Amino acid sequence: MPITTSRSDTGIVTVTVDYPPVNALPSAAWFELADAITTAGRDMSTHVVILRAEGRGFNAGVDIKEMQATEGFDALIGANHGCAAAFSAVYDCAVPVIVAVNGFCVGGGIGLVGNADVIVASDDAVFGLPEVDRGALGAATHLARLVPQHMMRTLYYTAQNVTAQQLEHFGSVYRVVPRGQLLDTALEVAEQIAAKDTRVIRAAKEAINHIDPVDVKASYRLEQGYTFELNLSGVSDEHRDEFVTTGKALNSNGGRA
Repeated sequence: MPITTSRSDTGIVTVTVDYPPVNALPSAAWFELADAITTAGRDMSTHVVILRAEGRGFNAGVDIKEMQATEGFDALIGANHGCAAAFSAVYDCAVPVIVAVNGFCVGGGIGLVGNADVIVASDDAVFGLPEVDRGALGAATHLARLVPQHMMRTLYYTAQNVTAQQLEHFGSVYRVVPRGQLLDTALEVAEQIAAKDTRVIRAAKEAINHIDPVDVKASYRLEQGYTFELNLSGVSDEHRDEFVTTGKALNSNGGRA
C-alpha cells in the first residue's frame, strides 16, 4: 500500500509513504497521510512518530498531473485541503514527529518537514519550493521555520533548493547522514524520546506548540488564498500546463524559462 504504518515494542510508530515514481501525492493521499499520523498520536501507547518515504525522494508535493486532468477546481481545492490537513496532522500530533528526509523534499514536502519536531536527512537531500514556477504560492510559512527570513525570501522568489548540509548549518536539520544510515538515525533519536515518560513528552509537545510565535495553520491558509486568486485569473493553469507538457517553467513573458 502507498501509505503504511508499523509499530515497535517501544512505542515508535513509523509511517512510510511510497507513491512511485517521485512521491507526488494525489489529493486523497494527503488526507490518508493526515489520518495515519493523527491516529498514531491519539494512541496512548505511541511515544513518537517517524515519517519517512521509500523511493527516489521524500516528497515531490502535489500530483500536478492529477490536477490538470480534472475539470473545474475540485482537484485544486482537494489538494489544498489535503495539504493543510497533513501539515496540521504533523504539527498537532500528540507526540513528537521525526521526519527522515531522503533525496528531494519539495513543495508540499516542505510543509510536512517545516511542521515536524525533529529533522534528520540523507547527505543527498535537497529542500525547496518550486511554487512560483508552478503559478502557485504556499508553504513559505514552513520554509521560514527552516531558514532565516531573508534566505527564505530568496529561495522562495528564485525557486532554488537548499541542501541538507546548509539546513544543518542553520540548525533546523538535526543530523545529516549517508542515505543507508537514515532510518537507523531516525530510530536512534526516536528511541531517546520513547524512553522518556510519554505523559511528560505529550505535555511538552502541546506546550511548545502553544508558545510558537506563528500560527502556522492560519499563516498557511492566508498563503492559499493568493493561490486561489492566481487560479481564478488563469495564471496557474498556464504554468501547470507547461510543466505537465514540457517539465519546464514559464518565464515572465509567458515563454519557457
